[in-house]
Amino acid sequence: MLNFRNFVWMAVLAAGLSFGSTARAAEDNANGAPAAAIELAQQQQARAADDANDPLEPVNRFIFGLNEIFYDFVLGPVSQVYETVFPALVREGIHNFLNNLSTPVILANDILQGEPQRALETLGRAVVNTTIGFGGLIDMGAELGVKRHSEDFGQTLGVWGVGEMFYVVLPFYGPSNPRDAIGKLLVDGYFDPVGMWISNTDRDSLKWARMGLKAADEYSGVRGDLAQVKKTSIDYYAAIRSLYRQKREAEISNGRDIKLPPIPDLSLVPSLEDPETAVIEPGIPTEKKDSDQLSFRLVHPALVRE
Repeated sequence: MLNFRNFVWMAVLAAGLSFGSTARAAEDNANGAPAAAIELAQQQQARAADDANDPLEPVNRFIFGLNEIFYDFVLGPVSQVYETVFPALVREGIHNFLNNLSTPVILANDILQGEPQRALETLGRAVVNTTIGFGGLIDMGAELGVKRHSEDFGQTLGVWGVGEMFYVVLPFYGPSNPRDAIGKLLVDGYFDPVGMWISNTDRDSLKWARMGLKAADEYSGVRGDLAQVKKTSIDYYAAIRSLYRQKREAEISNGRDIKLPPIPDLSLVPSLEDPETAVIEPGIPTEKKDSDQLSFRLVHPALVRE
């Protein structure tokens, strides 16, 4: 009888342990999905949200295609001539000079965003670069340890809590949204005294020269990277849309708390076709991390240049 009683208790205990382990296994399967599956679900949700915020996608893709024609047959050749005619040192001086001209726009938006420290940095850089930097041709502020940052009224609206609303592609200007378009096209011009002076004095030649020089300077800085994105992306339009949104998010938060999602199918070393524009930082792997590096270069172009 004693042996039978012990057998019954042992059977009950084994059944309990078996049930407990089965329940825990079921709970683990329900709540502890593999990290890869969770990450995939998050990526799909992010992609769905990205698509959901592009209600004008057919129109945007059409304008995007027209812009690509303009870039390929007008701005691209112009930037190539610009790089051929002017040596790197001269182009760097032009880049610095144009950046110095944009200082009032940055300063005004620093103040509107309630960033006194950044406003002082912007003002200090302008004074130093304009004086001992020969009108801004030399970035003496960066040499003294005060790096440039970019601000515009679209970022200011973002800081004030205005959302991007929806994604749009503007003719010639490219990726944007209503918030950023309002800032760029309607407001920032009033913070630009040089631009106001040119407009008020009808100096159209200076206006077009400044615009063309700025376009050639900016496009030559990212031409190689964009070519690589186009070459390696499954959907070039979607990749540019994602990169633009990452860039604006990083700029609005001043680089704080930014998590960069993966860019579709970017696995090659950036700018292989244009070694002059390629900047591969020492110590960064060039096999598995190239897509991260390329997206960083496009999202944070100022940091790469410096």
